[in-house]
Amino acid sequence: MMREYTLEEIAKANGQGGAPALVAFQGNVYDVSKSDLWVGGGHQEMHNAGRDLTSEMADAPHDEEVLKRYPVVGVLKK
Repeated sequence: MMREYTLEEIAKANGQGGAPALVAFQGNVYDVSKSDLWVGGGHQEMHNAGRDLTSEMADAPHDEEVLKRYPVVGVLKK
């Protein structure tokens, strides 16, 4: 069974101060910590780690397929 994360837990995983960089998308939680594109928890000055990016993906210049590059570490708790 996958670990369940609350939005509050994800918010603490914002990639700053040594925290991991986690993002949620469509109920899954991804660890983007090792990506050079998410250094310091920010991505292309458009998105921040520690958030549910489901509603923000439409603004991205790419589709959701890019998230498949990163490990799913859990699911978003409803």
